[in-house]
Amino acid sequence: MASTIPDPLPRPESDRATPPVTARPGGVEAHGIDHIPDTERHGHPRELFSVWAAANVNYLSLVIGGALILMGLTLGQALAVIVAGNLFWLLTGLLATSGPAAGAPSEVITRALYGVLGNRVNNAIGGWLVSVCYFALNLAAAATAAFALVERTGLTATTPVKVVVIVAIAALTLAISVYGHGLIIKLYLPLTLALAGAFAVVALAVLRHADYAYAPAEPLTGMDLWTVLIAGTTLIASGPLSYTTSADFSRYLPRTAPAKAVAGWTALGAFVPSVVVCSLGALAATAVDMTDPQSALQEILPGWFVPVFLIALVLGTVSLNALTAYSAGLALQAVGFRVRRTVSVLFDGAAAVALTLYGLLVSSFLDTISNALQVIVVLIGPLMTVYATDVLLRRNRYDGVALTDETPGSPFWFTGGVNVPGATALLGGVAAAALCVNTLYTGPVAGALGGMDLSLPAGMAVSAVLYVSLGRRAVAATAR
Repeated sequence: MASTIPDPLPRPESDRATPPVTARPGGVEAHGIDHIPDTERHGHPRELFSVWAAANVNYLSLVIGGALILMGLTLGQALAVIVAGNLFWLLTGLLATSGPAAGAPSEVITRALYGVLGNRVNNAIGGWLVSVCYFALNLAAAATAAFALVERTGLTATTPVKVVVIVAIAALTLAISVYGHGLIIKLYLPLTLALAGAFAVVALAVLRHADYAYAPAEPLTGMDLWTVLIAGTTLIASGPLSYTTSADFSRYLPRTAPAKAVAGWTALGAFVPSVVVCSLGALAATAVDMTDPQSALQEILPGWFVPVFLIALVLGTVSLNALTAYSAGLALQAVGFRVRRTVSVLFDGAAAVALTLYGLLVSSFLDTISNALQVIVVLIGPLMTVYATDVLLRRNRYDGVALTDETPGSPFWFTGGVNVPGATALLGGVAAAALCVNTLYTGPVAGALGGMDLSLPAGMAVSAVLYVSLGRRAVAATAR
């Protein structure tokens, strides 16, 4: 897909309409959802590799990889699903190319898809709500590892202790998000190297104990097998599909940055570690019971390494959540809340902590992860598709300055503040996905197919067809 990405057309004169916002060196990022002028663009696309790599060496990937074996797949089938689901990172890479083209975050670029007012609804639900849910799920994953680390010190992980641990991890995460883009770019390369070293030790232990010929006692066949294969792919794909915000981290790159390099480094940085860590989870599940991954892995790891492993799990998830919280803060600004990015990030963190406490202290962790990720795909599959289709139809021609105009005179006001083709494509895709889903409820199509969940392909296909057929005129009128 990356080979078809057009490079944006240079329009340096447009930046003169927006005065630069200067940040203190090493200080908190000054920009929020405002346009980044050419004079403040810097860096190289290869920097994106470590940003996405550090974020994808995390505990949640281990859990999901192990869950594929628990769902009844053979090892070979699970590994195939892991590769297939992670190929959706190519779409994340494609969306990242719109950042340098527009000099704006995804939360602003999507005004071209849904209109100024329609995009506020999109950011409230598809941006802010989804980001906060993912923040909570990942925070819960990190917290379970931190609880074990606390207990190794001799302190019992009572409910008050758990609350303190969750808040402490959230505070570390939010500190990175508050400082913003500059710190993320500088910090994530050493984090990637440290996490890679820790997971190399995990890989040696897992590979030594794994059963490479593993198959369940009663292998799945026929329709049951296809149902689980599709469900597993959807579960894996929910990660990359959730990052409709990848332009947030590429928007500081020069306008002339090659689009193929931006897409390639983003996709590769996420794909490689995600495949490796998910595969380790699946391999580990052939040797130990991954219904409790953190405890089970301690059975095969060297005793001296267990604390290091637990710290690595926490740091990996902090890296992931810092990106999520950063985007959630931008989404809240784009909804229309006139607050500084730092304030919006802190508000998002408070909401995510509340959800995490519920997920860990009230409900089942594994059930919460499985259900939430699969239900969210009903929305994020069409969201990703409409955005990606717009990038391709528009050939990456986004006017970053015009996108900041929220008045009725804006070229992106469309009809009453809503781009009807974009909204129709999104709602049509969500409706199609909802008819086919089989998670917390069974849609009529899934029921007719014996429980097979086709929500991901159905939602994405319908969204793409609708946007291509209805949106060409609007795209042509606003592509500059």
